[in-house]
Amino acid sequence: MKIHLSSVCVDDQDKALRFYTDVLGFRKKHEIPLGEHRWLTVVSPDDPDGTELVLEPDEHPAVKPYKEALVKDGIPVTSFAVDDVHAEFTRLRGLGVRFTQEPVDMGTVTTAVLDDTCGNLIQIAHTN
Repeated sequence: MKIHLSSVCVDDQDKALRFYTDVLGFRKKHEIPLGEHRWLTVVSPDDPDGTELVLEPDEHPAVKPYKEALVKDGIPVTSFAVDDVHAEFTRLRGLGVRFTQEPVDMGTVTTAVLDDTCGNLIQIAHTN
């Protein structure tokens, strides 16, 4: 068994697609119209046949309170692996990304947390 799809609930699919591709560097894999929304996925350019991230509309009534509670408590909704958190932090901050946690070395892992502009906190991490 392996992870095929994972979702992040976003408040605007167009804004999310721009952020996740133009800023974070993912590539669009699928964009299939489904009424007023789309089945919209992105993948890592390093693994185009790997796990897809669904940019899921946050329309369900339970999603917005859930997202707000996580953000209020500073809890990332997911984590992305990077080669060097410090380098990604510098690159992303240069692109105007807002971080809620600057890089922190925690022994075996270094992490930072960013705001994806779509209502989520996202952790980036690398193992030391």
